[in-house]
Amino acid sequence: MASLPRMTRRTFAAGTTLAMLSPWALAQGYPTKTVKWVVGFPPGGGTDVLARTVAAQLSTQFGQQVIVDNKAGAAGMIAAESVARAEPDGYTLLTADIAILALNPAIYPKVRYNPLTDFVPVGLMARFPLIVATHPGSGITSLQQLVADARKGKSFNYGSAGVGTPHHMAMEVLASSGGITAQHVPYKGDSPAMQDVAGKQLPVAVISPSLSLPFIKDGRLVPLAVTGDQRMAQLPDVPTLKELGFAPSGIYAWQGLVVPKSTPPHIVSALSAEMRQALALAAVRQKLAELGMEATPSDSAEMDRYIREEMRFWDKLIKSRGITST
Repeated sequence: MASLPRMTRRTFAAGTTLAMLSPWALAQGYPTKTVKWVVGFPPGGGTDVLARTVAAQLSTQFGQQVIVDNKAGAAGMIAAESVARAEPDGYTLLTADIAILALNPAIYPKVRYNPLTDFVPVGLMARFPLIVATHPGSGITSLQQLVADARKGKSFNYGSAGVGTPHHMAMEVLASSGGITAQHVPYKGDSPAMQDVAGKQLPVAVISPSLSLPFIKDGRLVPLAVTGDQRMAQLPDVPTLKELGFAPSGIYAWQGLVVPKSTPPHIVSALSAEMRQALALAAVRQKLAELGMEATPSDSAEMDRYIREEMRFWDKLIKSRGITST
């Protein structure tokens, strides 16, 4: 996995500097109408919440409405295909996440977009670790116990937001590192997987913090591990996969912003500057932090490099594990 913290030290500084400058998007006559921001996942999940948080701030900065359009399905590919074919005028944006850009091309045989040639990166936005959770009546006391039992032949089912999602991939990394097998139960999004675990119909699931933290707080879910490089501030007693020896580094659901290819460079630059200004605001960063997210603003070139690094890592893992969409 690409080391985003190392890559973004310069970017954070650049974003902070840009935030002190006056945005010049309006001076270029853009935007003059409503901007549509397409999200390839259902409302309420981490990716959707991030888009709505940043879109609300951009609406203020632009003086034009930025509306979020959820086109869920097919691991984000429906949304990606629609934006790849949209008019390249800066009025259709896409939250392009790890699944759309790095995982789908390695898992699905017929991806009808090219992540490197059909889009122009605007910049990275944020990332969040995932939470491996169980329910209070499962009898699972720790991730170490779960893995130890699996090594003895006691396999288990786990739920995720779907095939090829970072939730799914986090457990594939765990299975590979831990030398175990587990039965993947894919759902259409975080929420139904979480509901089935909380309802005791499934022993384990990998869930985003924005959805699972309230369930953990009221006792309906029990966290076993988080997938980031460090423990979460909201869950200081919950270990990471990395510290338990089940992952080489942090695993994150990360998101960036892209536009269709051939979008004019001055619009891409304007969007990048405006987005980084939004992500530099204390109120926005605080909102993301409350949801377990970390702002990771970057420019277009930085995002392009990161996409390529992530594609190389995940392509190798997916092939070694024999992961397919069928």
